[in-house]
Amino acid sequence: MSKPVRTRFAPSPTGYLHVGGARTALFNYLFARKHGGTFILRVEDTDKERNTDEARAAIFEGLSWLGMDWDEGPQKGGAHGPYNQSERLDIYHRYFDKLVAADRVYEDDGAYRFRFERKPITMQDLVCGEVIVDYTDESINPDMVVKRSDGTYTFHFVNVVDDIEMGMTHVLRGEDHLMNTPKHLQLFEAFGVEPPAYAHIPLILNMDGSKMSKRDQGAAVGEYATQGYTSEAVFNFLALLGWSPKDENEIFSPAEIIEKFTIEAINRAPGKFDIEKCGWVNQQHLAKLSPEAFAAAAQPYVEAANITPDAQYPAIAASIQEKVRLLTEVPAMIAFFYDADYPFDSEALAKVQKNEAAAELLTKLAAAFSELNDWNEAKASIGATAKANGAKPGQLMFPTRVALTGAAGGPDLGAILEILGQEESIRRIKRAVSQLS
Repeated sequence: MSKPVRTRFAPSPTGYLHVGGARTALFNYLFARKHGGTFILRVEDTDKERNTDEARAAIFEGLSWLGMDWDEGPQKGGAHGPYNQSERLDIYHRYFDKLVAADRVYEDDGAYRFRFERKPITMQDLVCGEVIVDYTDESINPDMVVKRSDGTYTFHFVNVVDDIEMGMTHVLRGEDHLMNTPKHLQLFEAFGVEPPAYAHIPLILNMDGSKMSKRDQGAAVGEYATQGYTSEAVFNFLALLGWSPKDENEIFSPAEIIEKFTIEAINRAPGKFDIEKCGWVNQQHLAKLSPEAFAAAAQPYVEAANITPDAQYPAIAASIQEKVRLLTEVPAMIAFFYDADYPFDSEALAKVQKNEAAAELLTKLAAAFSELNDWNEAKASIGATAKANGAKPGQLMFPTRVALTGAAGGPDLGAILEILGQEESIRRIKRAVSQLS
């Protein structure tokens, strides 16, 4: 590429960061990083009635949480500022005067319209291919307002001016902007400036094919952290909404996605938002963490559930790492380790009670456990005890799990026994026997 790549994300601070906006930001970020370019954050804050400081903060926090650090923009500065449109009015006046001088605008009821050239406009979109819009018929494509009667400028005008002033080389944006591009190309031509390359990316739809709205589950990026997702997993999931790598793998680190990302691999079909798929991606990322990193990631959720991590906590967290989809699930999965009077799940207990030999087998197991000199043999002694008493290992494995944890599922029995230790394991089994009888 002849020019250094410059891309941008230009949100309006009128609400939280939506996954559609985050995905647009991500594709611009990936393209800039892939080509060693610059990623710019520009805030379209000219709608004073709807803009809020909370929305602005939510956008910045969402991008930062996802790891999309912008090179120029609010909080960072840069040579092409200011980066809030509300502070760029003098620049817009200057460009409007250029259109006046070129006789490309005229007044209409106090507003000013841009005079389109009446000809077909051909654009080569990097995703959609060649698109032609015919501006010959004024009744279909009337001249557009660039300056309102109150003196403010319209989106189309300021968008183009900012892209010129900030030196954009590539604009990746939603497909819903596709029909705006011919209008923008006419403005670039009027200013005598080469336009950036455009890539209009597919929309994000719900699984039923409806357009994703702000009220749909998973729409707000800010909620993912509180719901137990890791930023790397959400980064990964968003990248897969409309982009496909060349291989069969779907789980990547941010660095791997940057390396693999190309505009050519963006799909033409809309991306389908599947919250279950997002959970699966998160599970794969959690499983890849080191035990220490997983324990650290889960700790805030554990402490929020009024569980105080102790010296055993790293081993406890590691015991359930491969079973967790969301970090919010961790507290409930490890609570039994920290509660001496843990409750018994009614369905699990009822299933044990159907096994008439369960209480007797558990009593025998408690005795066998008390005689063990090497606690590492504890799990093996479950099968041995069952066999010695004419039962299959499975007939004792499940009752032992329920006795130790109060639940039907959970960590590997060997891990549970190792963490609880000999004395506590025997106490818990005896407690369960008294509950059964």
